[in-house]
Amino acid sequence: MHLQPRPGIAWPSPRLRELNHAVRALLGLDDDTAVVIRQLVRDTTGHPPLQTVVSVLPMEGEPQRWVLHHPAEQITEHELRAALLGHGPH
Repeated sequence: MHLQPRPGIAWPSPRLRELNHAVRALLGLDDDTAVVIRQLVRDTTGHPPLQTVVSVLPMEGEPQRWVLHHPAEQITEHELRAALLGHGPH
């Protein structure tokens, strides 16, 4: 059965898929651990207009979350590595 997105819902961008694979590789995650990457629009003063949130949801253990203050298209591998491995979850 071929699934279609609901009307008005776009499939994830290729860049979000790339980031998902990079997060899995950097953290050595197994297939049972969910990785969710979302872009959030911020409309409050003093915050970037678009942020990327990376959430790691293991079957057992505590979920982790990181906020990168750039759109997904602007996140470099170096920046992702620094966020995930250097500073711990936010």
